[in-house]
Amino acid sequence: MNNRKLIIVIGGGAAGFFSAINAAINFPDAKIIILEKSGKILSKVKISGGGRCNVTNYCFEIDELIKNYPRGEKELRQVFSQFSVKDTFDWFQKRGVKLKVEPDGRVFPQSNLSDTIIDCFLKETQTLGVSINLNEEVLSIEKNDNFSLRVKTNQQTYIANSVICSIGGHNQLKNYQFLIKCGHTIDPLIPSLFTLNLPHAPIKSLMGLSIKKGIIKVIGTKKQYFGPILITHWGLSGPAVLKLSAFAAYDFFKLSYKADISVNWTGNNHEDDVKNQLVCYLNSKSMMVNTPLFEIPKRLWEYLLLRAEIDMTKPWIELGKKQLNKLTQILCNDVYQMDGKTTFKEEFVTAGGINLKEVNFKTMESKMLHHLFFCGEVLNIDGITGGFNFQNAWSTAWIAAKNALS
Repeated sequence: MNNRKLIIVIGGGAAGFFSAINAAINFPDAKIIILEKSGKILSKVKISGGGRCNVTNYCFEIDELIKNYPRGEKELRQVFSQFSVKDTFDWFQKRGVKLKVEPDGRVFPQSNLSDTIIDCFLKETQTLGVSINLNEEVLSIEKNDNFSLRVKTNQQTYIANSVICSIGGHNQLKNYQFLIKCGHTIDPLIPSLFTLNLPHAPIKSLMGLSIKKGIIKVIGTKKQYFGPILITHWGLSGPAVLKLSAFAAYDFFKLSYKADISVNWTGNNHEDDVKNQLVCYLNSKSMMVNTPLFEIPKRLWEYLLLRAEIDMTKPWIELGKKQLNKLTQILCNDVYQMDGKTTFKEEFVTAGGINLKEVNFKTMESKMLHHLFFCGEVLNIDGITGGFNFQNAWSTAWIAAKNALS
């Protein structure tokens, strides 16, 4: 019994459980212990997707899949070639968890309950004999000899044959101190996936309205994204905004979250095309306010007309050249002053973490300390909303588990 090899998994989140379960499958004679410093496990799984758990995204082509990761795109090509979205489907369905695909590509358990995933993990850990220690915080990891690591916690010291670190993403450096002591570099920890605060913009009065196709960009950078845009009581949100926040996370950080934001309410249309479409209506005697174009909701269309200083009682036929130009500009390049951000729901995602050059992505092993492995958001990898962060967790955890005692 004393000769059993020991694998320590640090962190009781999605990546931690997935790596522990797969390590137990790969190395049935080993002892696996999950160490969770808090009193809760799988808390992010619980709240993901509004309590339904957005398991992954129905994106089977690796070339397309990696485009959804602002950081880690190159490394994830190698990762997803080892454990793919299809492998995720197979893994869960083999354990009786039926998945469903929604029209936007997000994948959920058919039950629409995150507890389905949690119950699956808890059942697997119990069946495989994985131990779960709550309220046990890792303080240090040191080389013990060529074959093991010394893991000191607030409760005891372990001699482990390998350690899988899956502590997730954090916004404070103190959470990474034991990894810094191992020689690792922590890339700057900044928020990713947030909405844009527009404190002085009257557009907030239209909260709840959205457009299906729009372009939002940060003026002064090359960052811009296309998709649905939602008006909220604090500013702008929706898929296009969240994607922008993720890919421009470091740009926003350098700007102290104060920036000029431009919105093209007409989607992919260029100013010349928009102007030409407006010109087609100039012979019409119908009221402009009653003729919303470009799939823009009527209340938003009214707001944009006022923003272009156009009289709400004016028919198209009375629109002058100056007002035509002004309306075109507002529709295609409506500028707002961003001042601050708001975290997207409770699903906090952090850019930053373990520098990717310090990890071997064939095995997920640290290049700084032999027998130490990484998986999940502890790495400087983050995806946009839609199940991509979980897919990173499953894939990196599976690889780490496969190689833990190799």
